[in-house]
Amino acid sequence: MVSAAARLLVFAWLVLPFHGAEKTRHRGLRQKDGEYAEKYSSCLQGPPGVPGREGNPGVNGIPGTPGIPGRDGAKGEKGECISEIFEEPWRPNYKQCAWNSLNYGIDLGKIAECTFTKLRSDSAVRVLFSGPLRLKCKTACCQRWYFTFNGAECSGPLPIESIIYLDQGSPELNSTINIHRTTAVEGLCEGIRAGLVDVAIWVGTCGDYPRGDASTGWNSVSRVIVEELSK
Repeated sequence: MVSAAARLLVFAWLVLPFHGAEKTRHRGLRQKDGEYAEKYSSCLQGPPGVPGREGNPGVNGIPGTPGIPGRDGAKGEKGECISEIFEEPWRPNYKQCAWNSLNYGIDLGKIAECTFTKLRSDSAVRVLFSGPLRLKCKTACCQRWYFTFNGAECSGPLPIESIIYLDQGSPELNSTINIHRTTAVEGLCEGIRAGLVDVAIWVGTCGDYPRGDASTGWNSVSRVIVEELSK
């Protein structure tokens, strides 16, 4: 008779292979079930969490390598040549000519002159005559006192002049009005070239009006002031 140990060995040899295969089959089914559940799960996604705080700034990175030098640009157009002019500061330039008791009694002609050196051609000239003037006549008369520059009256813009007109004297007293008054003849003249300028004060007639008896500079100081002004 076969012993009990031999029968037990035969039983184990027949049964154990089937038991191992069954365990392997069950393990494969459980793995497929897990993959299926993970793939077709219907769970809802929860709300997003609170955003995190910004981190600390990082340290500077390693400097990059220099880039490739650029090419020269196109040549530009030739510029305009502008020369700077540096002018000296303006300095006062004036002259005064004065006479004590000129007592000039002519009715037509030059009374006095004052030579002046003008420094610039683009400046203006201011002139002033101050002194006593008088005109007398038995009937209506007129006299004119005016300036000339190098012999010509001002044309920039107009002549510089002053007039005295007298209507009549006093025939009933057989006399004439004889009043001497300090009077000014003043103005600006432009367009006079630089250099010596002969500035003169003259007396003449007033157009077609009769001439009277004129007097200039009686018993007092008379003066001509010439001044160059920057425009």
